[in-house]
Amino acid sequence: MIYNAPVKDMVFLVSEWLGLDNISSLPGHEDFDDDVLQIVLEEAGKFCSNELLPINREGDERGATIDNGVVTTPPGFKQAYDAFIAGGWTGVDADPEYGGQGLPKLMQFLIDEMLGASNLSFKLYPDLSHGAYHLLASSASEELRMRFVPNMVAGIWSGTMCLTEPHCGTDLGLIKSEAKANDDGSYSISGDKIFISSGDHDLTENIIHLVIARIEGAAEGTRGISLFAVPKILVNDDGSIGERNNVVTTAIEHKMGIRASATCALNFDNATAYLVGEENKGLSTIFRMMNMERIAIGMQGLGLADIAYQNAYKYALERTQSKAPAPRPDDSKAADPIIYHPEIKRILLTIRSQVEGARAMAVFVSHHVDVMDKSPDKATRESAADIVALFTPVVKSFLTDLGVSSTQSALQVYGGHGYVREHGMEQLYRDSRITTIYEGTNEVQAVDLVTRKLSGSVGETADRLFQAWTQMLTDNRTEDSTRDVIEAVQAALTRLLEATQWVRENIESNDAAALGAASQYQRLFALTAIACLWVDILASIREKKGSFYDTKRKTALFYLQRVLPETDSLHQVVTRGAESLTDFAVDDFSH
Repeated sequence: MIYNAPVKDMVFLVSEWLGLDNISSLPGHEDFDDDVLQIVLEEAGKFCSNELLPINREGDERGATIDNGVVTTPPGFKQAYDAFIAGGWTGVDADPEYGGQGLPKLMQFLIDEMLGASNLSFKLYPDLSHGAYHLLASSASEELRMRFVPNMVAGIWSGTMCLTEPHCGTDLGLIKSEAKANDDGSYSISGDKIFISSGDHDLTENIIHLVIARIEGAAEGTRGISLFAVPKILVNDDGSIGERNNVVTTAIEHKMGIRASATCALNFDNATAYLVGEENKGLSTIFRMMNMERIAIGMQGLGLADIAYQNAYKYALERTQSKAPAPRPDDSKAADPIIYHPEIKRILLTIRSQVEGARAMAVFVSHHVDVMDKSPDKATRESAADIVALFTPVVKSFLTDLGVSSTQSALQVYGGHGYVREHGMEQLYRDSRITTIYEGTNEVQAVDLVTRKLSGSVGETADRLFQAWTQMLTDNRTEDSTRDVIEAVQAALTRLLEATQWVRENIESNDAAALGAASQYQRLFALTAIACLWVDILASIREKKGSFYDTKRKTALFYLQRVLPETDSLHQVVTRGAESLTDFAVDDFSH
């Protein structure tokens, strides 16, 4: 299996389309330039291709193991992780105050794509640590920050997020884990957590678990949830490692994919814990971390789609079968490489056009994460925060759905060779499947979009964005070369506006109908948003010449002609398909 990090496309999107000035104008990023962008992405790509990809297959075959409560990662993972932290990759966007490099979060999200593509199981070990760092750095007391954060940024320690319990997943108001206050200001936590990514391993000397629990006597439901930092090994006042805390790994899950990632069940038995943030405000605190993780998971799906495309393309160049339609590459041959067959070209272009468009959407949203954090203007920060809130469920769901559909389509290009283990495509498909499930299933993301993101300030931001897209399309209709495709995008945007209005009208009066159309609305939103971004990209390269830009135009055209028409059927399902769902009673399933 091969992986060539898409550095050229990433640099194009950030430097030429987004514009480096939009990044370097933010406080703290004044020194960010083309050299930094190019060098960091190139080095990240080399690390992923040379260090992580070679251990991906054996990691899948051997898996993480547990023996008497001790978890061991597969061969090569410890050495790769040591090289990972030596290269400073655990602190790319971390604050220099804690030893980080202070680069834009946009850079971290692009690196997330590379990590997800080359070795998703490995990525999950530093992934939750990254989210835990940001949460502690923004919400913990200064004492806790200085005790835990520098070592997490350095990668010497790692972190987790412990939410799910055996009896509850998404509905966190049902948790049973309990915390009791101690005289010294700490707490003692007892309870069981499951599905904890990187819950235990041999890569770091300590693990800081972020655990939600209910303080004794707190209100039921989500109003009584607090957040705690629970170290696997207690930390002495001087920062040195102390005694083992009462946290025990009771099992690791045997999974369909990401087998080298230790997904653990943990038992906390009066474990020493430290309150993060305010009592009973834990859920709002943890959601800050979860929203960034959801974007990062979207990037995992994007990376898997891209590596699947790269390998399917390579295979299609080499595999010969039957004579292709004219023009053939060599009329003297009895068979042609399958890439010359229109059906294979269609599969590959369907993946590629969505991958490149989705990457543009990810860059757009990731930049707004940086604006949300760094802009000196309050109104600008708030507007950016609304953009991030609006797009977070869309990025998470569309990009991970794309990962699943693309790995499946790429496997189809391989035919029988894709179904066997030898070429690695079946592993990509298995690994991709979790991305649509964890950090809130894609159905949960869709419900979040239609119930919470189309009203209030976020809804107003959505309307302003729709207006901006409408104006952008109108401005670009004057070009004869793109008029036809822009009319198609305008039609799709009209469908999205109509569907948005339908959802808003029905979410209160007939919420079952609106909720039943949530996933289709979310996909309609994503496909249309990407189409608008494609038009904007085309406008930005209108005067540019060269094979890269010519291919970019052809890729955009394929998306607009062959992928975007799906919005027509989605619009019909959203606005006209309610009764067939709502009229089918639960009892009808039994007949």
